[in-house]
Amino acid sequence: MKLATITVFALATASSLVNGYAIKGDVVNCRSGPGTSYGVKKTYKKGQNVSITCQQAGTSVNGNNIWDKTSDGCYVADHYVYTGVNGYVASKCSSSGSGSGSSSSSGYCKKLNQAGLDLIARWEGFVAKPSPDPIGLPTVGYGHLCKQKNCAEVKYKFPLTKSTALQLLNDDIPAYTKCLASYLNSKVKLNDNQWAALTSWVFNNGCGNAKGSQLVKRLNNGENPNTVAAQELPKWRLAGGRVLQGLVNRRADEVKLFKTPSSKQAYPKCG
Repeated sequence: MKLATITVFALATASSLVNGYAIKGDVVNCRSGPGTSYGVKKTYKKGQNVSITCQQAGTSVNGNNIWDKTSDGCYVADHYVYTGVNGYVASKCSSSGSGSGSSSSSGYCKKLNQAGLDLIARWEGFVAKPSPDPIGLPTVGYGHLCKQKNCAEVKYKFPLTKSTALQLLNDDIPAYTKCLASYLNSKVKLNDNQWAALTSWVFNNGCGNAKGSQLVKRLNNGENPNTVAAQELPKWRLAGGRVLQGLVNRRADEVKLFKTPSSKQAYPKCG
């Protein structure tokens, strides 16, 4: 997901549990989620070894937005863990999970309408073979983040065509609609354009960041969706502490799609 300045990338072989990485900071917090806004569950001391069960994107710490989930079940900023590489060393954490909305709905739209797919594809850009994105993470197709070395999990032949890249994007989308649905309560009502715009935002920023966002909290509190989207989406324009014009423009496109009227419901029930 194209968010920040280019860094040098090296990918180690992923596994479900990677042992023996030393903590670099003097006292490092391990939090309940992948970001500095989450509560502290425990702390690690400098030199202490931790086991990494998976990794995912979250709040950027000194230019590094990777967070490591340890065997203690909490998340520590990868900046404070000496892994030996500037990138992922374990598989990506599942994007699903219970959120603040505690939605019980299973009838939401798993897929997106064409307008949403077009928006994501346009902003992610087409990549035929696995290669580092602007922050050094290996991606392919339209923003697919590789989970295994050389994107071995992708079932389509490389180099991808734009057609197979779109199929891969369609394969990826349900993971993001699933986590979004888990964060929203069933009182929130969204049409297919609103649903697509929010899924594009989650696809770009990650499920972990969406979970604790003011955008989700305000929707769950019953505020007008169009007002919330217009005020909250544009705030997600920073990468590495800098405003990126590409993110400004993408958020504007998402707000425009969100405000486009549609009679087709997408959440909590797919119409």
